[in-house]
Amino acid sequence: MTDSKPWYLSRTIWASMVTIATAAAGILGYQVDEIDSGAVSEGMLSAISAISGLIAIFGRVAAKSRIL
Repeated sequence: MTDSKPWYLSRTIWASMVTIATAAAGILGYQVDEIDSGAVSEGMLSAISAISGLIAIFGRVAAKSRIL
C-alpha cells in the first residue's frame, strides 16, 4: 500500500465509527436493529467528500495568493 489519503476519506474509519455509534445507541436503549450500517457509513463518506470539496473551492476563491 503506497497511496495515502486523509483519515476522513477512509471507509474503514467511517464503518468503525458507525459500529461504535450503533453499539452506544443500543446500550442507551435506542432501537438500532433496522439500521444498515454499510449504507450509513457510505452516506457519511459521500457527505464528507462533498463538504471537503466545497471547502476546497471556497478556500481557493478566498485565497489571497496564487498557486505556483
